[in-house]
Amino acid sequence: MELNDYLRILRRSWLLITVCVGVGLLVGAVASFAVRPVYTAQTKLFVAIQSSGSVQELQQGDSFTQARVQSYVETVAEPLVLQPVVESLDLGVTAAQLAKKVTATADPNTVIITIAVDDTSPAQAAAIAQATAESLVQSVGGLESPTERGASPVNLTVITPATAPSQPSAPNTWLNLALGLLVGLGLGFGAALLRTTLDTRVRGEADLRRVSDAPLLGGISFDTDAQAKPLLTQAPVQSPRSESFRQLRTNLQFAHVGRESKAVLVTSSLPGEGKSTTAANLAIAIAQGGQSAVLVDADLRRPRLDEYLGLERNAGLTTALVGRAEVEDLLQPWGPDELYVLTAGQIPPNPSELLGSDAMKQLITGLEQKFDAVIIDAPPLLPVTDAAVLAQQVGGVVLVIGSSKVKLPDLQKSLGSLEMVNADLLGVVINLLPSKGPDAYAYAYGYYSYDSEAPSAMEDTHQITRRSTGNSSSDIDGRVIGVSSQSA
Repeated sequence: MELNDYLRILRRSWLLITVCVGVGLLVGAVASFAVRPVYTAQTKLFVAIQSSGSVQELQQGDSFTQARVQSYVETVAEPLVLQPVVESLDLGVTAAQLAKKVTATADPNTVIITIAVDDTSPAQAAAIAQATAESLVQSVGGLESPTERGASPVNLTVITPATAPSQPSAPNTWLNLALGLLVGLGLGFGAALLRTTLDTRVRGEADLRRVSDAPLLGGISFDTDAQAKPLLTQAPVQSPRSESFRQLRTNLQFAHVGRESKAVLVTSSLPGEGKSTTAANLAIAIAQGGQSAVLVDADLRRPRLDEYLGLERNAGLTTALVGRAEVEDLLQPWGPDELYVLTAGQIPPNPSELLGSDAMKQLITGLEQKFDAVIIDAPPLLPVTDAAVLAQQVGGVVLVIGSSKVKLPDLQKSLGSLEMVNADLLGVVINLLPSKGPDAYAYAYGYYSYDSEAPSAMEDTHQITRRSTGNSSSDIDGRVIGVSSQSA
């Protein structure tokens, strides 16, 4: 994966990563406050040879002392030194238990011994450290004495008395928080990678490109008001939703250049991806652009266009296909523009046979002769074969992808079914895109004021293409379509 892919994962899973970081910090804080503070007291001793001889003797004595210092360090943890400390301070522990709290170190290049004692009480830590140093002085004096009454040639002197520490040495709260932060970040990013690997839902253009290089004709952002007000005419003229369908209309005109058939089939992989509303709004946008358009509801299993548009459904497409009425008598005008709608009619028992019949082909041909654009709303591709059968009779197919509604394997199957029947895929439309985040659509255009002269459709297209930071619009055969909004 490239850097952009990792950044997209971070933006998609920022909440998961934030939660993991928060948990890591919480664990670090709990670990810091749940553990009883430990204080460390230190004392230092200087080891010297009691000699006043020549320089050579002093040098020999110094070498002798450095050689003995490591032995004295080892002696600190022995009962010979610690047992007197236990008895003098009445600690109530054994010398072996006390040895776990006492640490003695010495730099190989010096004759200084450092004794450190850890304890939950700062005063007791200082007392034990001081007592241990004094016991070591006496123990070494006894060990190094040549006779019982002779003087020891080695002299240990306490140069830094032990004092009660004011701050605990453990736990280190800042260190624990830093470790919690790092562990939380690591777990969060790992969980985000795992989630991305296991999650095969199509969320945006980046996921689409994993399975197809089909042109992206446009993206429709999710609108909370769209369920109650799904039509383009119900949204403000200058709203992003309205502009997105105008962009879809313009891009579809480029993708459809050179096709003999004027009919465009709108379908999806699964129900609930928004194909019917996309087909209806696309037809409305075409009619608003000054062209004559007809919208055909060919979803003979779950027709919805009549409900969205408020039209009569009992007489419609199936009525014409069985020869009970002429198509001209079944077309219902809708809106102030030149838009006509052919509703589904009565739901038949054999939808696939009707849609694949010669009567359906002749009906489409007749509509193409009367209208500038024919938009057909077809059933989803995967549950039934209706759309694949109908795709052979139109000039192109637009596949609607519902963001987070369809998975990559399902999308691959849909594309495969279209390819199997040699359907001409004009491009895809990603619907229900988030308004924010890595998969949102960012519009790169400026609104025109109402009092200014409105540009023509081609001028509007040129403005969009020039200002777009997305794909090039140089190829109008459908392979590369200049979309005026790009996936963030």
